[in-house]
Amino acid sequence: MGKQLGTFRAVYLAALCCVGSFLFAYDTGVVGGVLTFDSFKRDFGINASNSSTVSGLSASLLQAGAFVACFFIWPFTAKYGRRWSLVLASAIFNIGAIVQTINTHSLPAFYVARVISGIGVGMATVIIPMYSAEMAPKEIRGQLGSMFQFFFTIGVAVSYWVDYGVSINIPSVTKQWQIPIGLQLLPGGILGLGMLLTKESTRWLAKKGQNEKALESLIWVRGGDSPEVQAEFAEILAGIRAEENISEGLTWKEALLPVNRKRIALVITLQIGVQLTGNTSLAYFAPQVFKAVGAGDVLLITGFFGIVKIISCGFFLLFLVERIGRRGALLGGASLMGMYMLIIAVLTATHPPSANNQGFTPTGAASVAMIYLEAMSYNCSWGPVSWLYMGEVFPTRIREIGVAVGTATQWLFNFAFSQITPHAVNNLGWKTFLMFCIFNWALVVYAWFVIKETKGKSLEEMEARKCLEMPADNFSVDAF
Repeated sequence: MGKQLGTFRAVYLAALCCVGSFLFAYDTGVVGGVLTFDSFKRDFGINASNSSTVSGLSASLLQAGAFVACFFIWPFTAKYGRRWSLVLASAIFNIGAIVQTINTHSLPAFYVARVISGIGVGMATVIIPMYSAEMAPKEIRGQLGSMFQFFFTIGVAVSYWVDYGVSINIPSVTKQWQIPIGLQLLPGGILGLGMLLTKESTRWLAKKGQNEKALESLIWVRGGDSPEVQAEFAEILAGIRAEENISEGLTWKEALLPVNRKRIALVITLQIGVQLTGNTSLAYFAPQVFKAVGAGDVLLITGFFGIVKIISCGFFLLFLVERIGRRGALLGGASLMGMYMLIIAVLTATHPPSANNQGFTPTGAASVAMIYLEAMSYNCSWGPVSWLYMGEVFPTRIREIGVAVGTATQWLFNFAFSQITPHAVNNLGWKTFLMFCIFNWALVVYAWFVIKETKGKSLEEMEARKCLEMPADNFSVDAF
């Protein structure tokens, strides 16, 4: 009973904090549709001359706020813990969401609200990977860490369908755009209020010398006390003491020690690699991409695009992540995504879509199928594994700094590719997909030589054995 209860509590805790990932995805996705509504354009004075600027700022200001948040949240969470950091992130996000929902008739007010929401989202994306990794049992840490991407895919899909639903069922009045934006407050409130009912990170408490509370937290999340729990707690304490014996006090100089530089460089390159796969670009500009390959009803196809991502990520979370490991997933995913991108490039180059054809062509159908398969591969590899791996590879002493740097890299390159992709699709056409094909196959080489396996090892065991410097083991790409 204790083990089942512990599994339930660990899943509940991971799912609750991953509501922050849902917010990240929903807030990003829903605004893209809202900006096309005539009701929103009328209320905020958007016309042909400023529509492109409004669209660009609405996306980039959220990302700018999230990027900035990465650099002040790590000292806050180092001092006050993971739970209160997520509560604060929820409160800040909800303030921005409320202002966005109010019909202020003011674009500057809307922009400020986007920055505020971005700060809340950025804070949450830093905390979630480390909190999940620190509290998860090593046997299912991969599954729980992958929930970040799973909730992200749910948020994207919900945003697509909410926009589609209000566009056809709500008349062109103010509430048409207020409903999808206002719905952000529901998960935002769940995240903040739910955190009040959970326990603080065991490893953070132990690092702060609050051993009694740390043990209480571990017993709660494991479903009861037992010799195994006591042994795990002893291992956690031993790991923290070993770190403290190496150096005293957390400084930037410690983060720049050779072994830690390697870890930071690893998560930076890993997060850049996520953007090089091209999947984030496809997610942000799905309607534009589907139009470029000759699809029919792009809004409907985009909606099913979101559902495909949920199913594939859920399948990976339940059946693959603890079987093929982190390295095998990255190798297999990049290989397949490169192949699908090449097929899309060839199809689009040899059978370019007709400008006046509004229906599905056979080539368009094949290209859409390849895009769907590419999304499935991404959500079984680079999507979930990048967040999972980032939360695993740092020792307790520098985990806040390391995850913050990795997350900031994600937001920075997310911003860069969101600016580049629409121009690439418009100007390069099929060559855009060829470019992403080359990037993906380059990532196969990167994963082969750089990524080491962490599956099935506790955080302390990885540090003690210098897992990241050992040859990888226990991986397979056969499942792909």
